[in-house]
Amino acid sequence: MPRTSFKVLFVCLGNICRSPAGENILRHLVKDAGLENVVEIDSAGTHDYHPRKAPDHRMTRILATRGITNHGYGRQFVADDLSNFDLILVMDSENLENILTLDFEKRHIPKVKRMTDFCVEIAHQIPDVPDPYYGGAEGFEFVADLLTDGCRGVLKHIQSIRQ
Repeated sequence: MPRTSFKVLFVCLGNICRSPAGENILRHLVKDAGLENVVEIDSAGTHDYHPRKAPDHRMTRILATRGITNHGYGRQFVADDLSNFDLILVMDSENLENILTLDFEKRHIPKVKRMTDFCVEIAHQIPDVPDPYYGGAEGFEFVADLLTDGCRGVLKHIQSIRQ
């Protein structure tokens, strides 16, 4: 397999709702763009709440209706992720703070971004991707819409830096 040239990591709290959804939405878009051999995508949680657990079944069901397979397993973010990824996308302010506290030398700040920074259509008025875990189906739908919008922006970003 050819070496990947760009690595993206999605980060939320527990790594079973938002970040695996972002990972799999971007993977779907990257594949459609023919860049699956160029972009590596992963996800992690800032807390070790759901180690090795599959993505939330409610988000999996919603993504399936959109033709997107939601697979993977929960893992915790580790300090080495700061060096190993080119772009780290956090879902909310708490995740941003948790990640930046691990960057002791403040070398990786430019590559840690809010997911909503890449949204074009939806999220200009909100800084965070809300956690749908304790809510109903409409929260998961909104988060899927928000992540899809942001992932389109991430793909454009990747394509622009590869030119």
